[in-house]
Amino acid sequence: MAVATLSLAVSNGLSIGGLPPFYKPLREEFVASGAVAAAHAETFIANSANITFLLSGVFSLIGGWLALRFPLKNLMIAGCLLLGGGLVLHSLAGTANSIYIARALMGASLGFIGVAPCVVLVSRWFEKGRGTALGITLVGTSLGGALIPLIASPLIAHYGWRLAMLGLSGLVWLVLLPAVLFFVREPVSGKDNVENAAVLEGASWSKALRSPLFWALATCSALVFYPIFATSQQLILYLQTPKIGVSAETAAFAQSALFAISIGGKFLAGFASDRLGPMRVMTFCTFLLFAASLVLFYLTATTALLFLLPFALGYGGTFVLIQRLAAELFGRADAGRILGTITLIEVIGATIGGKITGYLADLHGGDYTVAFYGVTIAAAGAFIAAIAIALLSERTRKTAAPE
Repeated sequence: MAVATLSLAVSNGLSIGGLPPFYKPLREEFVASGAVAAAHAETFIANSANITFLLSGVFSLIGGWLALRFPLKNLMIAGCLLLGGGLVLHSLAGTANSIYIARALMGASLGFIGVAPCVVLVSRWFEKGRGTALGITLVGTSLGGALIPLIASPLIAHYGWRLAMLGLSGLVWLVLLPAVLFFVREPVSGKDNVENAAVLEGASWSKALRSPLFWALATCSALVFYPIFATSQQLILYLQTPKIGVSAETAAFAQSALFAISIGGKFLAGFASDRLGPMRVMTFCTFLLFAASLVLFYLTATTALLFLLPFALGYGGTFVLIQRLAAELFGRADAGRILGTITLIEVIGATIGGKITGYLADLHGGDYTVAFYGVTIAAAGAFIAAIAIALLSERTRKTAAPE
């Protein structure tokens, strides 16, 4: 479990949550050199983040399929090589296309060293207390996003973004890769895992896809990840615009705070869902996202915390509950493919969110005010979709109940 948590902290921290402090100096250098047109600078940043996130969803499906056929340790080693290689290439890149290739490698790495393989690894070790173990493991995604910006920001200020990124790649080569090589073991073979899955209760993948409940959950997930992705990747740029006027160091701290507070959201949502039920808590968490997003209409350096605190709690809660609901609503028989499909759909939602946010920011000369209106609209949609999930689930339960 410790290696899985470390894997999520390093992989998500270096490929997603920890990269926004690099965006402004990267953008400025590429615009100054002519590698990127000033009119498309925000779209360039959004595209690079979108590539990583979209490929993480695609390769999560691929990684989940490969995990049943090859040792997880081998897949995780491959993930380390992809992530480390992507960071090195990114630090040396001089064109937009080379940045895109580097971000593609980093996104692909998450299919082998990110959430899906780490959840499989921990699930194979824990039968009792599996939910608690997974909850602790998934905190790694927030830990990386909270810690990496705090490390990256002073490194960038002192050594420039290229040397800072090259230095941070050492976390892969010197920490994560050795941990995977020496400590990852599997108690159950891939073959046994397939045989065990056959006797678990639950809907098949094809049956789940025919269910309105599945599409309500998938829609909710996509709408949730639109605001999560736009905020985690582009809020740091919004805060540094002349309108808000926050320094790079303070913006990096806000970025770190978003992920740090989300850790509490994950713990609280897991605890509350055991006592109040995941449906109620999911609905509340999506409402929290929506309520927090209303602060964006009046965002200033002073009101930023009023947005970050409730938004981060809602973000952490929905992240955990989407996965719990997938297993609870459709069972464990085909949970890997069902959750993998939902993951891909939520990644598409996030990619659309990042693309729209970057495009609107470019359209308004780098001002993110109008661009972040989409966050509020998507959060409102997620809240409505969560209510639909609860209603459909209740109807399904009554239909399945014996007379």
